Amino acid sequence: MKLSTRNQLEGSVVSITRGDAMAVVKVQLAGGAIVTSSITRDAVDDLGLADGKAVTVLIKSTEVALGVN
Repeated sequence: MKLSTRNQLEGSVVSITRGDAMAVVKVQLAGGAIVTSSITRDAVDDLGLADGKAVTVLIKSTEVALGVN
């Protein structure tokens, strides 16, 4: 599958915290950094996500915010 998203980071799931409708998924990247994503519980199930599963984190520039003090 080809995607237009250029910011693609390979990693593996290290934790999944399920809420009523949403889930928080933490992914550890090769360098050790952790990326956190909030997705629906249905998406977790559809993707078969579980601890240790290899995933690709896709980041769209229009959905990333930065802040400084």
